Amino acid sequence: MDIATTMALDAGDRRPDVDASCSRSVIPLLSARRLTGTPSAIAAATLSFDAGPDDLWVGTEVLRTYTDDGARRAMADLRMFIGSCPTLVLPDQGGSHRFAVAVAAGPQLGDDSLHVTNATTSGPDTLEWDVILVRTGTTLVVVQAEGNKPGGAEHLTRVAEAALHRFQTTGS
Repeated sequence: MDIATTMALDAGDRRPDVDASCSRSVIPLLSARRLTGTPSAIAAATLSFDAGPDDLWVGTEVLRTYTDDGARRAMADLRMFIGSCPTLVLPDQGGSHRFAVAVAAGPQLGDDSLHVTNATTSGPDTLEWDVILVRTGTTLVVVQAEGNKPGGAEHLTRVAEAALHRFQTTGS
């Protein structure tokens, strides 16, 4: 088990043009690994469990706090990007990489919430991950579960509820 607290930078104010958004550069935005806007503070924790090549699970929790309405804009942008690019097929060395993303039914939490499902297929291998984003005021609570076995997100709603409760109770 490994715990890490590093993450990629957000996309900032560099929003992809809607017409050109279906490209390799927008995949991190579609997957909710990065978001638009510039948070004033970010905190992240990642927990991974690797019991072998057929049993990988990674859970991530990220708090993003904005000084303006950036949290609301990030959620709106994510919905727009998913609506514009639900499927991408990108050439890869000797084959292709298929990336599919969708908004799924999910819990109604905070001021606004969104459940995003993702799947990446390359040859016979598929990696799935789910993300629940919860906006409460100017903060986004983002919880993600990733694994190489279908159904790895079965506990994601309870984890998101607990993360939101902890944030509302402690501010962290």
